[in-house]
Amino acid sequence: MKRLVIIAVIGAAVLAVGVAIAVAASSGGSSSSTRGHATVSVKRVPGAGSVLVDASGRALYRNDQERGGKVLCTATCVSFWKPLIVSATPRSSSSLPGKLALVKRPDGRRQVTYKGSPLYTFTLDKPGKVSGDGFKDAFGGRNFSWHVVHPTAGTSPPATTTGGNTYTYPGY
Repeated sequence: MKRLVIIAVIGAAVLAVGVAIAVAASSGGSSSSTRGHATVSVKRVPGAGSVLVDASGRALYRNDQERGGKVLCTATCVSFWKPLIVSATPRSSSSLPGKLALVKRPDGRRQVTYKGSPLYTFTLDKPGKVSGDGFKDAFGGRNFSWHVVHPTAGTSPPATTTGGNTYTYPGY
């Protein structure tokens, strides 16, 4: 029984890596851009409710381990969980309660955060589909628990500045 579970996990990992390589090749490894669209908006997804999505309509995720400007998903982790990277100020749709901010990743790129959590897309998702909610994995000796991000009303906590790596843009 254990052998079957291990084979299934390895098979899923190989499939996910293949999908990640195909996605990176088809997108040229480019990051999310704001070509006149909101960087983050709210969309209703069947089975998931209202969730945050990127400019392409892909669901956005956070993990329990990254808070207050920490970025722990690096190296192999980003082949499965793509950081929402921007080169300009992130913009939100008018329906998004709370503020967007930026955190500087170890490679120097700027990743969008929502309420202090860095935002990611999942390589196995397509626009309008949520398949990574509740997913648990491990990379580089760290365990991660992933959740699709739901908008919540009310004020967002202030961004935590850690060595100048987190930036908040009022009104976004």
